[in-house]
This record gives sequence, structure tokens and C-alpha cells, in this order.
Amino acid sequence: MPSRVHYRERRDLYPEGVASGDPDEHSVLLWTRRPFDDGRLDARLNVELAEDDRFQKAVARARAKVSAASDWTCRVLVGGLLPAREYWYRFVDAEGFGSRIGRTITAPAPDDLRPVRFAFVSCQNPNSGAQNAYRRMIFDDERAAPEDRLGFVYHMGDFIYEIVWYPEDRPQGMYDRRVREIVRYPTGEKIADFHIPTDLTDYRAVYRAYLKDPDLQDARARWPFVAMWDNHEFSWQGWQSLQQFGGKTRPAQTRKVAANQAWFEYLPARVKKPSGPALDEFDPPSVVDAPIAKFDDHGLGQEPNNLAAIGSLTGYRTIAWGPHVEMIVTDQHSYRSRDPLAQSEMKAFTQDAFLDFVPEEVLQIVDSSRDAAGGHPPATIRYGATDIANFRRDEPPLTILGAEQKAWFLDRLRASRATWKIWGNTQGTLDYRVDPQNLPAGLTVPWPGNGYAGSSGFTPSDFGTAYTERAEIYDAVATAKITGFAIISGDRHSFWAGYAAKTLPPVAFDPVGVAFTTGSISAPGVVEAYEHALPKEHPLRLLYLAQAGAKVEPSINLLLRHGVRSCIEYSKSGDLAAAVAASNPELAPHIEFVDMGGHGYSIVRASADAMEVEFVCIPRPIERSTAPDGGPLRYRVTHRAPLWKAGEKPQLARSTADGDLGLSA
Repeated sequence: MPSRVHYRERRDLYPEGVASGDPDEHSVLLWTRRPFDDGRLDARLNVELAEDDRFQKAVARARAKVSAASDWTCRVLVGGLLPAREYWYRFVDAEGFGSRIGRTITAPAPDDLRPVRFAFVSCQNPNSGAQNAYRRMIFDDERAAPEDRLGFVYHMGDFIYEIVWYPEDRPQGMYDRRVREIVRYPTGEKIADFHIPTDLTDYRAVYRAYLKDPDLQDARARWPFVAMWDNHEFSWQGWQSLQQFGGKTRPAQTRKVAANQAWFEYLPARVKKPSGPALDEFDPPSVVDAPIAKFDDHGLGQEPNNLAAIGSLTGYRTIAWGPHVEMIVTDQHSYRSRDPLAQSEMKAFTQDAFLDFVPEEVLQIVDSSRDAAGGHPPATIRYGATDIANFRRDEPPLTILGAEQKAWFLDRLRASRATWKIWGNTQGTLDYRVDPQNLPAGLTVPWPGNGYAGSSGFTPSDFGTAYTERAEIYDAVATAKITGFAIISGDRHSFWAGYAAKTLPPVAFDPVGVAFTTGSISAPGVVEAYEHALPKEHPLRLLYLAQAGAKVEPSINLLLRHGVRSCIEYSKSGDLAAAVAASNPELAPHIEFVDMGGHGYSIVRASADAMEVEFVCIPRPIERSTAPDGGPLRYRVTHRAPLWKAGEKPQLARSTADGDLGLSA
């Protein structure tokens, strides 16, 4: 029946727009923020949901509370809905002033065999970039046939960057980008040349600043979002309730709780709180910043304030979307153990001549720690002609998921009956590998990798070097004969497509699934950093950047997929075919595509017989495009994996490619 609510749109009174989140087949969470500045402490809003955008077929109404205690944010669960339906919603205050109208979609029924389509995104930072990718996504979706439109958007973290530069901090800008004035923390703390939040008021301020962005706001109004935090929602190098800056770790339980509360208030999601299932109030625990002296056998700090802080919000959960997709969303930071690659002892295994290269066998020993060599870890680790003390000899192997979450994850994975069991992992899983042992003599100093038959690895501090835990997961997939295992991830500010494999040559290569990483929405990537920070006279610059006159290309894409000989050939001839012909076949059989300079988003299409992932890459988003389509595209490329049977190996094939793939071709 038609709405009877008096409605007059006043977007200025709802400055962060509207959003919806975590739909299932019969319900969805709706969100807005309606602040009041007349001294009141709370107010009521009318919430309406309809089958049409004119609200002639209103199907649900509710009264919802907003209050100063929750920063005037509103979260309301609307139920009794039909599966796979498009709905419109709005919020209206007592005076009839209403929010913009939002659109949402419910999940398909468990027996709905139609293909599933959704986008996954990561890493947006309006402090130094523009969110043009969202505008492109909206433009394409509006013009797509109904059956080709997206059902939801999975935001896999770094929704905010708590690290904020003020324009005066970097008058020279960030690489080629200007630093924008987006927020100034009411309290805040300055570290080096950036500022970080110190309390709930600060964390709320940065969410409000981000949600002023018109492209992000329009995307949240068009699709339901499924959200998970990564690291920047709390702290750049943070883990559990600890912060790390300048190599020093400090307790930050009060900030972890504040970060969780602000995330809860601004991102509608069906997450758990120890106080109960209520979805509209956070109820923060009382904590103090206390040092953590005791860690359990999985690296989890046992200090009560640490446990209370990380337990204040549980984000890992599953999202079912018809019979074809079950997405298992995990938290990579709240339960992880200390990152050994961030410890000062790792500096002994690096040298300026090789930039980011660390011997792969060093990384494997450091990761597996006391479990190395079958439980007999070496007392020292050889690096070149030096024996260096094994600083991880008595410590447990690295865990990113933590014991409890990992057990839950493996149980869910084994129990899933979906065609595609998709691990929604905010962090990359594919190995970074390079082969400096193949560098020609005289180009630089001898490689200190001791003639190891494998390769050297970068130090990404994600699942790319979490060899032990990753192997445990992949072994579980293999043992249970799970098919349709796929990983989607972000955080690396780059596009990757490849295979989930426990080991790589010269050991056996037996993939158990497929893996994809999406480029950043707007945050700068490693290619920009190398363009501005890597000295032109460095003898290995050609492995990262290829330069012909004024043109600079990311030869790091060749390096990771084909090896140093391909980079050297390309630097000499500029002939991509010749460079690929010089590829090292044992380096990266797990990689089908990599673009370390890519920005944009990715789209999953999952059906009964195949899963496709399309990378939609845009030019470096330095300034906001005012074009309806968000500006030009660099390329679109799609990789397709037919569903394999138990005992078969997954196979990826590039099904389409449009635009200029550059050195990723």
C-alpha cells in the first residue's frame, strides 16, 4: 500500500547518506545517520521499505532510535522480505525531513539456481586519491541487464585509513598526488608526519569524513555492502589490541575498543558482541591500556584487557547467496600472533643491494619457528657466509587467524554445500617470488641465497609468507576433497589471479583452489612508491621499473610472473614477447596475472559450472572524475575457472581482455 509518511528529502540533515548491509533471503540491515544539534540526547526516525522507489508499494515500516551515545547513527533490521528482491528504503524524522532514498537487494533462496554476481573492493583513501572506481561500478550496473547486475559489494577492509596527513604535513604531496584536507582529529596524536586517532571521537570523525565522498555515498545507497575490517580501521601495523610504530609495540586496548565501536556504528553488519545479539547498540567494555606479558601457545595475549578489547566485536561470519556461493569472511588482525617479519632481527637478512628480497628458506624457517625441520629448528640461519641466530627458534608458528577462528573457519569450509566456497580473506594469499639467483654476474653483489634451488620472497606479512598456517588450510581442503574452493582478497593494492597451492617448485605444485586479489579503490600502491623513491642509479631498478624516455612501466609485473631474465631482456629490447620467452618456468606457476600498479574493483560471477572474476582497472585515481562513467578505463580482464571434480586440479583461463594490459599481458 502507498506510504502515508509525510516525506521531504533533506540530504543535508543526513550528511553521510544511507546504507544497507548483510542481507539474507528474508531480511537486511538498514543504516543512516541523522544528527541533532538542539541539545536533545535522542530522537526517533520512521523507517520505510518499499517495492518501488516512489513508495507506492510500501511493505515494511519501523520506528528506530538515534542518539548522541551512538553518534546519531541508526541501524535497523527489516525482516519478512522476499528472496532475490530489489527494495527501496528511506528514513524520515518527526518533522517529515527525510534521507535520500536507498536501494537494497535480498539474497536468493537456497534453491535459486541463477548465477551470482557481486563485486569485491579494498583500500579507499580520499586523503590522497579519488573514488572513481565506485562511479564506474555504478555507471556499468545501471546499464546492465537485470540478470547481470550486482547483488552486493564485499568491502574487504581499509574502509578508512586511520593514518591522516594534513596538507601542511606534506606540502609536496604524496607521490604525484595532492594531500586533501578531509579531517582533523579533535584530539589525535602525531607520529612522524601523520596523525592517528586516540579515542572514539577521533575514529568517528574519520568515518564521517570518508562518507562525505559522493561516489562512496552513492555506492552505499545503491547496493547492500558486506564489510570486514583489515588493519587501518584500527591501526596501521596493529595486531590484537597492540599498536606498533617505529619498531616499538605499545598497548592500545582503549583505542581498539573505540575503533570497533566506530566500525560498528558506521558499517551495518551482523557482527557479534558479548553483550548480546542487539544490532543497534555497541555497549563498549571498560578497558585500560595494559602491557601484555603472557601469550598462549598460539600467540594470543592473555592480559584481560586485551581479551576484552578484541572480544568487543566478532566480525567473522558467513554470507550465503543462493546455492552457488557461501562466503566465509575472516578477521586477519584481531587474533593474529606477532608478525616476525616486522621484528628488528629480520634486518640481518636484508641488504640495500637487493631491496626487498629475503631468501625464501629464511622466510620459511622464521614462519615455522619451533616446528621447522620437523620440530628440530636450527639454532642459526645461514645468510650468505654468515650464521645468524634463529630468533624464532623457541616461538610458535605464525598464525593470522588465531586458533579459535581457524577451527571455526575449517569447520565451516568442510560443512559448506555451496557450489563455490569462497574465502573472503582481507589479505593476499599468493606468494611473492623472485629469482635473484639468476641475475648475471657483475650486475650487483652476489646473491646471499646460498644457492638455494627455489626463489627469494618479498616480505608482505600476509598469507603469502604464512606458509605453515596456509598449508594447514590447504591440506584440510585436499583431505576433505573440497571442490570449488576460491579465495578473494585485497590489501595489496594490486590485481592478482592464480592458484592456491601449498608448495611451489622445486617442490610439488598441486593447487587445491583458485585465488584472486583486487586492486585498491584509491590508496597508492607500490609502483608509485618505486617511481618516486627508487634511485635511478640502483643496479636493480630495471627489475621494478622499465624506462624508455619519459615512459615508465612496472617491470615488477614481469619480475613476479616471469623472473629477472625477463626484466633484463625487456630493459634491453623493449620487446614484451622476447621478455616472456625468457621466463623462468619454475618461478611462478601459481600466477596467471599480476598488476602491481592496478586500481579499481573486481566482479565475481559464480554459477553451477564455473566462477569468473573480472578485474576492472582504472587509471591512477589522482583526482575525482566528474564524468558520469567515472572516467576512462585502463582495461578489463576476466579469468574463468570451470568447476572441478574431486581429484582434479583447478584450471584458470583468461576468457576476455579489453584495453591495455601492459606488462601484465
